Formats: sequence, C-alpha cells, structure tokens
Amino acid sequence: MKSLRMFPSIKRQLGRMVLILMSACLAPSLLAQGAPDEFIRSISQSVLDDLKADRSLQTGDIERLNLLVERKVMPYVDFQRMTALAVGRNWRAASPEQQRLLMQEFRRLLLLTYSGAVRQVNDLTFQVRPVRAKPDEEEIVVRTQVLRPGREPIQIDYRMQKSSNSWKIFDLNIMGLWLVEHYRNQFAQIVGASGIDGLIQSLREKNQTLAVGAK
Repeated sequence: MKSLRMFPSIKRQLGRMVLILMSACLAPSLLAQGAPDEFIRSISQSVLDDLKADRSLQTGDIERLNLLVERKVMPYVDFQRMTALAVGRNWRAASPEQQRLLMQEFRRLLLLTYSGAVRQVNDLTFQVRPVRAKPDEEEIVVRTQVLRPGREPIQIDYRMQKSSNSWKIFDLNIMGLWLVEHYRNQFAQIVGASGIDGLIQSLREKNQTLAVGAK
C-alpha cells in the first residue's frame, strides 16, 4: 500500500499556514458575514495573542488543540468541500460512510501534522492585502503575508466561498503550493492502488504514527 508523504520543509511551511488559518477562523459569525479580507484581518491578531498566552497550546497539546479547532475553527471552514476536492473524482464513488471516515481521518491528519507549529507562534505576525470583491462574487482569494523576524515573508492565499451570506475557507496556498492539490496527488495514487478503503486505512495508519510521535 502506498503511504502518505510529507517533505520536512513543506511540513514546516504548511504548519505555519494552518496555524494562521486557525487564527483567521476564530471569529464571531458577524465578522464572517462581512468582507473576506476584513474577516481575516479583524480577528487574526487578537487570536494570535490568545495562542501566545496559552502555554499548553504552545507545547503542542493535541487534546486542547483538537478542542480549539472543533469549537472555533471548523464552523468557518467548509471541510467537506476541502476533503472532497482533496480526494478528487473518487469522492463521488465513496459511500456516505466512506466519506465520513475520509473527512474524519483527513481532519485528524492535518491536526496531528501541524500541531507542532503552535510552538513557533511567538515569532509570527501577518499582513492582509485588501480585496476588491464584487457584491455578487461567491468565490474569492484573500492574499496575506506571514512575517518572521530576519527571514523572508511567507505568502499565503485563502480560497474562500460565500455560503448563506457568510464566508468559509476551503483551500489555502502557501508559496505556490495549494493544500488541496498537494494531498490530491497522493490520494489519487493510493486510491488507484488500494481503493477508497485503502486510502482510509493509509490515513488511519499515518495518524497512528503521528499520534505516537506527538506524545
């Protein structure tokens, strides 16, 4: 069975990306209904301050991070669409139960893979570029820069969609690498070799390995 891969440099960069995603999503619902760039700009700094003040999160406490994501991040992410895009055309071939398991294991993969990034939160600040969105636009990309002392900034784009008059994130791009595309290529190879159940099992095994390493 093919296994999931993550190059170390990409893992570190994506870790920071997902950390900023967390910051961008911890917002009151009224902010999510406003302009997408304001949605991200208005709350990111205050949430980063909260993360900096929480030592248990900075040590990579999986349970507390999981609770944080579940309560305050997931409502602002279209995770079903994100998972479906990552799985690609094979998503429609999956049964409802397989889709549920794929979402469950993919979500846990992201959580476990990037939990270590919170340890570096103290060095991060960011800038959000203004967006000129038309009133009837339903999808948009918000561009930001993550600033690190003495190092080149990291370019991060948020792909967002408007749903029920509020914005949700369904993909991210860091330095030219879209998160969904990165996993889609790997997932397609695994499904081609082992089917949907093989992908679920591969995700589960990867998560078990990461969970042991996180202890």
